[in-house]
Amino acid sequence: MPRLLLVKLGAIGDVVMAIPGAYAMHQAGFEVHWVCGHAAAPILALYPWINTIPVDEKQLLHGGKLQSLRAMLSLWRKLPSGPFDTCATLYYDTRYKLLTLPIRARRKVMLSKLDRATMLLPGRHHTDEYARILSGRADGETPAQLSPIPIPQTSSLPPSPLSKPIKPRIVLVPAGARNQLRDDALRRWPIENYVALAAALLQSGHEVILVGGPDDTWASTSFTHLPVIDVIGKHSLLETLSLLNSAAVTVTHDTGPLHLAGITSTAIVAIFGPTDPRGRLPQRANTVALWGGEGFACRPCYDGRDYAPCLNNGCMQQVTPAMALGEIQTLLTAQQPQPPRVRTPKHTPFANLAL
Repeated sequence: MPRLLLVKLGAIGDVVMAIPGAYAMHQAGFEVHWVCGHAAAPILALYPWINTIPVDEKQLLHGGKLQSLRAMLSLWRKLPSGPFDTCATLYYDTRYKLLTLPIRARRKVMLSKLDRATMLLPGRHHTDEYARILSGRADGETPAQLSPIPIPQTSSLPPSPLSKPIKPRIVLVPAGARNQLRDDALRRWPIENYVALAAALLQSGHEVILVGGPDDTWASTSFTHLPVIDVIGKHSLLETLSLLNSAAVTVTHDTGPLHLAGITSTAIVAIFGPTDPRGRLPQRANTVALWGGEGFACRPCYDGRDYAPCLNNGCMQQVTPAMALGEIQTLLTAQQPQPPRVRTPKHTPFANLAL
C-alpha cells in the first residue's frame, strides 16, 4: 500500500482545509500519516483513517535551541520506519523541511512561492489547492471531483456542554485570529459589532452563545451587560465542536472556529475583509460570506504571509451588524439547503468609516 506523510501542524483552519485532500489520497489507496500539533490532534483523531503523529509545536516554534532540538528528536523517534511514496510539507518556510529530514520518500514536496506547481494560487480554494499539490496533479488538468470534507459522526464527539436549546441558538466567535506565531487582529470583525449583533439577536428572542479559546477571554468583558451565555475558554476543542453542531447559525470572521463549524451541521455567516473568502469559506451548504471592502484597491491585502500596514481596517468595518442579522434571518427561514456564496457589501468611502 502506498504511504503518505503529511506535515501540517496548525493553525486549525489550515489543518481542516487539508483534510479533504488527505481523504482523496486515502480513497486512492494511500495509508495516511499526519504530523500535527497537539492543538489539532483531537480533530484529526476523529478520522480513523488518519494516523496522527503529534508534535509539541510550542517547544518546536517558541522554545530555545535546546527545547526545539528535543522536540524535533522526539518527533523523529515517532516517525514510521520505511520509505513513503509521498512526503508533503504544507508550508512555505523551508525550516519545516527539518521535521522530515530522516524520511525517505519517492516524492518530497513543500509549498513554494517560485514553483507554480506547489504554490497556493490566488483566488482558488485552499482545499482544492492542497488536494492538487498532494496528488501531484499538474495545474490545468481537470481535477477529479473532491468528496466533501468528511463530517465526523456525532457519536464520536463528546456530549454538547450545553443542554438542547429551546429557541434558535446563535453562536458568536468574537476573538480568535491568532496562532502560535502571531496575532492577526486585522482579520477580526470589530468587537463592538459583535456586541450590537448580540443585542439585536437577544431582542429577537434568540439564545446567544460566545465561543472561543483560552486566549480569547479578553473579549468577554465587552458583553457583561448582556444576558449571553459566555463559554469562551471553558471547553475542550471537541466539546466546542459539539456545541457548534447544536447551533442554528454560527457567526465568525476568518479564524479557526469558522473551519470547525464547517465540519458540523450549523449554518455559517462568515465575515471577511483582508483575506479572500474564495480561498477559505467552507465549501458546503448554508454558508455565506460577507466580504467587506468593495471598491478598496487594497482588498484583499493578505499575500499569504503579511497584511498591508493598515490602521483603519475599513474593509471589516464596512460589514454592519444589520447585514449579519439579515443573513442570519435568511438562513433560519431557508426551506432548502443553499450553496455557499460570497456577498460583497456596497462601497463605503474611507471618510465615512469610524476611525
